[in-house]
Amino acid sequence: MTVEISNPEKRKVPDSRNYRRTRMQREMIIQKLKERGCRITKQRLTLIDIILENECSSCKDIFYKAVKVDNQIGTATVYRMVNILEEIGAISRKNMYKVSYSENCLMEDACVVVLEDDTTYHLSAKKWNSVIQAGLSACGYLKSQKIRSITIKPCECERAEC
Repeated sequence: MTVEISNPEKRKVPDSRNYRRTRMQREMIIQKLKERGCRITKQRLTLIDIILENECSSCKDIFYKAVKVDNQIGTATVYRMVNILEEIGAISRKNMYKVSYSENCLMEDACVVVLEDDTTYHLSAKKWNSVIQAGLSACGYLKSQKIRSITIKPCECERAEC
């Protein structure tokens, strides 16, 4: 997933103008959040700054950068904030998610699953891989092959219950 700041002007600008543009974007985002009735918390400001100032390729990337600034920020906070920013048109997630963990990968918190009752599961890469393998096997899609990668398109439904 690429998180791209919505900005019609794509040309390079000098650093001082970049700073002013980033400050303007930050203030516009804050104003839109206030109009939506969102509280402007320290964590939200931190996440806005991280997204505006860094090349973040995923929510996980944003999370890892955010935890270095404030270790109280959770993954759910990052995902909710990215969703809100996308809803107000401040960012755009254009690319598909690509998951490519091997069954031997030791990465923790590789996948976060949130159920409709807000039950949240944080799966390691190894556990994620075994869940996918079990599901594909149970449905008859996987025999003796190993999964190389999985590509997931984000939902484009207008309805919340898609």
